[in-house]
Amino acid sequence: MGATSTEDRILAVLEQDAQASYADIADRAGVSKPTVRKYIRKLEDSGVIVGYSADVDPKKLSGQSIALVGVDVESERYVEATRAMKELDAVEALYTSSGDHMLMAEVRAKDGGSLGDVISDEILSIDGVTAAHPSFLQERLK
Repeated sequence: MGATSTEDRILAVLEQDAQASYADIADRAGVSKPTVRKYIRKLEDSGVIVGYSADVDPKKLSGQSIALVGVDVESERYVEATRAMKELDAVEALYTSSGDHMLMAEVRAKDGGSLGDVISDEILSIDGVTAAHPSFLQERLK
């Protein structure tokens, strides 16, 4: 199997296919099903695996638009603003970022207009949020 650790091989399979069965993961990672079960439980318990999700092609998603929104926050309001953003139903995922913005939010709404409303009425109204920079996703390429 090479120098890649068992944990890394199991994670690689899950990253390719989050719905893979233990048997499929075991086969593709070159380990037994009990080993897969043990490592997945350990990875979940330690917070390495935080959830399982489906990859969505925004163009084929009927009745919904998706944007990645770079959010700038006053440093003294960071904790409260982050907590408030996590509570918003339209925010599917929220990440800290070392790039141009402090936070990156995956925001979903029924259409572009509603997405704009979420950004202007909900995200920008959070105390401490100074700017929101949306990038609307159009088509999944990979």
